[in-house]
Amino acid sequence: MSHEHSSAEFHNEAGEHHDHHGHVHLNTSTGNSLLIAAAITFFIMLAEFVAGYITNSLALISDAGHMLVDVLSLVLSLVAYNYAKRPATEKNTFGFYRLEILTALLNGISLGVLSAFIIYEAWQRFFITPEIKSVPMIIVAIIGLAANVLSGFVLIKHSKKNINIKGAYLHIIGDALSSVGVIIAGIAIYFFNWSFADPVISVIIALMILKGSWSLIKESVSVLLESVPYGYDIKEIAEQIKVTSKAKEVHHIHIWTISSELHALSCHIKVPDMKITESEELVLEVQEMLKVKYNIKHVTIQFECQECAEPADKYKF
Repeated sequence: MSHEHSSAEFHNEAGEHHDHHGHVHLNTSTGNSLLIAAAITFFIMLAEFVAGYITNSLALISDAGHMLVDVLSLVLSLVAYNYAKRPATEKNTFGFYRLEILTALLNGISLGVLSAFIIYEAWQRFFITPEIKSVPMIIVAIIGLAANVLSGFVLIKHSKKNINIKGAYLHIIGDALSSVGVIIAGIAIYFFNWSFADPVISVIIALMILKGSWSLIKESVSVLLESVPYGYDIKEIAEQIKVTSKAKEVHHIHIWTISSELHALSCHIKVPDMKITESEELVLEVQEMLKVKYNIKHVTIQFECQECAEPADKYKF
């Protein structure tokens, strides 16, 4: 190569479709799924609030409160999803994909706050237990469970690829578990008159919600800190790049997540002097390897013939 440094950058964003500008064309069915799940959850939430008030069931009111947070979560997810479809700008060169991560973080925090509130209310119920009408409590909880299963079914396919949808899906799963808990509490009260089952089940529900919220917060923060994505071994990937490009050395390698379906990589590769056309062929080979083996589709590579002028990097292979 005629210059010491030669940069080659290729953008091939993740998603179901993409154009030559690198913009993701998000699947419209994802937005529709969020809208359907939000509508179902909203109507069941109203029914559970009313039924919880009538039956004096904290477990049912807790479940309804969880659903209220879920509705807000689903609406936020839908807004973030629609906003993420906007094209990149001169200021936001990666577009608005990170909105889904921020929404997921907000969902995780809201779940944690809800858990604390439920535990506090349950603690009060251990000392003052009102009379609970178990039969309507059970009936409404069964309806709620059926609605949660339907909403979960609508979202499950999208939750595997998108952290934002995963957050909404975890809310729905939490609701379903809550409904099961309410049914168990209602049965215990009806057959054995165990009024304490209501606050006990409420605490169990809260702890399950808390576990899901911690997982979501941890994953969101990891993305915002631009950590290496879970399951990726930076040393292994660097060695694969070195082998594929027949490089003398690979350094300044960084791997991070832009959004759930989009991982990025940048690195410096030290190679023998060569023509620019030859370096372009190497880039294509490395890009294809990263895409096939690691699903990394946004790649920036800088070739070098001499020692890198930048500060030393401990990730040198």
